[in-house]
Amino acid sequence: MDYEGIIIEESLINKDILKDLKIINTTVTPVTEKEGTNWLEKWTVHVVNIEKEKINRYTEKLSHLIDTAHCNDWYCDFKNEQFHYVVFSQKVFKLDRTNQQDYKKMKEYAISIGLPEHQLPNL
Repeated sequence: MDYEGIIIEESLINKDILKDLKIINTTVTPVTEKEGTNWLEKWTVHVVNIEKEKINRYTEKLSHLIDTAHCNDWYCDFKNEQFHYVVFSQKVFKLDRTNQQDYKKMKEYAISIGLPEHQLPNL
């Protein structure tokens, strides 16, 4: 089963990878204080589909494209019925969606790099 997930375009240092992905939907939202990204005016949020056979390759690529110039807590994530990939800069978590312990480790890491609790990835 393919994976569906979200990539915030402004979180990437190189956006060329978006040309290779199947974008299902795009929304542009103005940045508010809640997002904590005051150097940006907007977030361009892409919902993408990644084939099961390509998920490891794309998550690894994305882990090297996440911008850390302004903050360390950008991430993107992709799910199917069984697994949830959460991609941070230089780190990829492959989570079993039935295993709460997997989520606990990922959330501990996310908080350690400064991700606000209200933005933590969930099941």
